[in-house]
Amino acid sequence: MSLSGKTALITGGTKNLGKITAIELASKEKCNLFLHHNSNQGDEEAFAKELRDKYGVKVELYQGKLGSQASLTQLFDAAVERMGRIDIAINNVGKVLKKPFTEVTEEEFDEMDLVNNKVAFFFISESMKKVSDGGRIITLVTSLLAVYTPFYPVYQGTKAAVEYYTKAASKELMARNITVNCVAPGPMDTPFFYAQETPEAVEFYKSNALQQRLTDTRDIAPIISFLATNGGWITGQVIFANGGLAAN
Repeated sequence: MSLSGKTALITGGTKNLGKITAIELASKEKCNLFLHHNSNQGDEEAFAKELRDKYGVKVELYQGKLGSQASLTQLFDAAVERMGRIDIAINNVGKVLKKPFTEVTEEEFDEMDLVNNKVAFFFISESMKKVSDGGRIITLVTSLLAVYTPFYPVYQGTKAAVEYYTKAASKELMARNITVNCVAPGPMDTPFFYAQETPEAVEFYKSNALQQRLTDTRDIAPIISFLATNGGWITGQVIFANGGLAAN
């Protein structure tokens, strides 16, 4: 599927993996972009202008906290109103917590469940209503879904649910030729990862992957782009990309 003139909605689209994905789709596919960001970091407008000027695509920004069905509806409605259509919907929103099972508080559980589970569910739900026929829905999960490990019970558990939302949605959307998939990166070289890990754990993850390194955002963005373009025969799947750290 050519993305020239089409629109991708990307949550968390102005930093880390979302930012690299936006650049990938704009530079190589000439795809228009509707980029959500949770809070202002100060460089969002400059990034949007750079994409417009450098690649000749339309770029709109949307700032807002996602935590309810209404907030997701508002996001998608704004995208349709300002862009005219949504062809690809990509959800990068996520939160990680590494903590022993018995030390996780109810407040921490509720926050993880909200960000990783509820937001993902209603993102897919709104995508099913608003993405154009023949479109793509892609959610970022984690390669920890395939790892037998302690200390990540809430992160793994709240992300695991998304795999089954993806399967159900993919079946319901077959008549409209809309694919629904997850991409599951390995431990990624971003601030999102380092805040949870000790230096020893970081070295362990590196030692178990190709090239003795962590996953880079540039490893993952082309996979997302492939699912949005030539990967139209793939649906209902979780694509693991972790340099051999884990296999499903």
